[in-house]
Amino acid sequence: MPEVQDVDVLILGGGINGCGTFRDLCAQGVDCLLLERTDFCAGASAGSSRLMHGGLKYLETGEFRLVRESAEERNRLLSNAAHYVRPLPSILPLRSRFGGIVPSILRFLRIEAKLSDRGSLITRLGLTLYDIYGRNFAAMPRHRMLSRAALDRAVPGLDPAIIGAGLYYEGQLSHAERLGLELILDGEALNPASRALNHVVVEGQADGIVSYSHGGEAHLVRPKVIVNAGGAWIDRVNAALGLETRLMGGSKGAHLVVENPALFKALNGHMVYFGTADGRVNLAYPFMGRVLIGSTDIKIDDPDTATCDRDEADYLRGVIAEIFPGIPVSEDQVKFRFSGVRPLPRADGDIGLVTRDHSVSEQALPCGTPILCLIGGKWTTFRAFAEMVTDDILHRLDCARRCRTDQMQIGGGKGYPRPEDRAAWIDRCARETGVPRARAAVLLDRYGTRASRMAADLGADQPLQTLPAYSREELLWLIRHERVGSAEDLIRRRTDIAISGRLTEAVKAEIEALFAGAALS
Repeated sequence: MPEVQDVDVLILGGGINGCGTFRDLCAQGVDCLLLERTDFCAGASAGSSRLMHGGLKYLETGEFRLVRESAEERNRLLSNAAHYVRPLPSILPLRSRFGGIVPSILRFLRIEAKLSDRGSLITRLGLTLYDIYGRNFAAMPRHRMLSRAALDRAVPGLDPAIIGAGLYYEGQLSHAERLGLELILDGEALNPASRALNHVVVEGQADGIVSYSHGGEAHLVRPKVIVNAGGAWIDRVNAALGLETRLMGGSKGAHLVVENPALFKALNGHMVYFGTADGRVNLAYPFMGRVLIGSTDIKIDDPDTATCDRDEADYLRGVIAEIFPGIPVSEDQVKFRFSGVRPLPRADGDIGLVTRDHSVSEQALPCGTPILCLIGGKWTTFRAFAEMVTDDILHRLDCARRCRTDQMQIGGGKGYPRPEDRAAWIDRCARETGVPRARAAVLLDRYGTRASRMAADLGADQPLQTLPAYSREELLWLIRHERVGSAEDLIRRRTDIAISGRLTEAVKAEIEALFAGAALS
C-alpha cells in the first residue's frame, strides 16, 4: 500500500484552466498536485481557433462583462506572453448598412435568431464598444471603417457584394500548447513543493483519499480541496470520484490548416471574420505560412469522439468560397485538421447562444472535501478565471494572496525583446552559447527567451533527415526538460510540426525512433 501524500489542492485536468490555476496557486505558496489524463493542453485547449480575442460576437448576446474581461486579458497577454501572442489586424466584412439590427436585438434578448449579415451601423457600434473595453491598456490601434476601395487595397479578392469592412485588432496565439506547458513549469519554479504530472490514470477515491497511477506505479493523495478542471470531461472526472453530475454540454469546433498560396496572399496578414449564409461566424487568417480556417459549432455528447470529419472539412472549404469566390480551396490543400470541444454548461436550444463565460459549480465528496468544477471559459480569460478560483481557495485555506498575476510574464515571454531589441538579443545569445546567429533567431521564434537555455545545451546540432528545420538535439532537449511522455506529445504539442502541416509519415517515423531511443537511454 503506497503512503498517502497530503496536499493542499489537487487539480484534475491539465487544460489551460487547470494550468492557469496551478500557476496562480503555486505563486501564493499553496502546495498543489495537478494530474492530467493525457498531455498538458491536449484536449480543447489544443483545439481552439488560437486567438486571444475580446469576443466581439458576445456583444450580441449582452455578455458585456465577458467582453470587457476578454479585451483586458487579451491586452495583458500581448505583454505577458509576447513570444506567442501578437496583434492580428482583423477584417469584418459588411454587406449592407442596416443589416443585422433586428436579429442582434433578438439575440441580445436571448432569443434564437439567424444573423447572416452585420451591417455597417451595428458593426460600427460594436467596434466602438470593443475599443472602449480595451482602452485601459491601449495595446492596439482603435478600429477604422473601410470603404470598398480601401478594403480592396487591404484584402483583395473579397466577394463583390461586400460594400466595406470594419478593421480592428485581435491577438493571435501561435503555440497554445506550449503556453499551457510554460504555466506548469513556471508554477513548479514558484513552488518546488508542487508538481504536475501528465499521462495519469485516476482510479477512484475513498474517504477523501484519491488513488491514481503514473508511470506504472500506484499513488494516494489526500487533498483539502479538489479542482475539477476536466473541461468537457468534467462529469467523467466526477464519476471517477464517485459523483454523478450532469454539468457539461459541449460544442465541437473543427478547423483546417490549408496550403493555398492565393488565399494566403489575399489575406495580406489579416484575419477575415465573417458571417456565412447559414448564420454562423467563421474566420480565416495566415498561420505558420499557411491559412487557418475555422470553425464549426456543433453540439456533441462524447468529447472523445471529436474529430474534424469529412462533412465539416467540406463545409469549411465551402465557406471560403462565400467570402473569396475566386479562390477555391481544394481537398488536397488541407495539410492538417483538428477539432476541440468547448467546455460549455449543459443547456437546451441553439448551442451558439450558450454562454462562453466561466463559472464554478461546487460539489463535495461524502467526507466533505469540496470539489470546484471549472465550467466554461476560453483561452483569452484563463488568467482571470484562475485568479477567481485561486481567491476562493485561498479563502477556504485561510491564506492571503501573496502576489497578483496580471503582470506576471509567462515562460519564454520573460524578458522577451521588443522588436527594436530583437537583433541585439540574438547576437548576445549566439555569442554566449556558440550557436549560429540564424539558429538563435529560429529558437527565439519557437521558444521565446527559453531559447537561450536550450541553445547553451545543444552542442553539435544535427538536423533531422526528414525535416531539417528541426534538429535531433533540439528534440532531445525537449524530451529531457519538458515532460514529453510520447512521440505524439513531441510532434503535436512541444513543437509545431503537426499543426504547421509538415508532418509526413517519414517525419513521424524518424521522431518516433528518436523518442524510443531517448526512452531507452
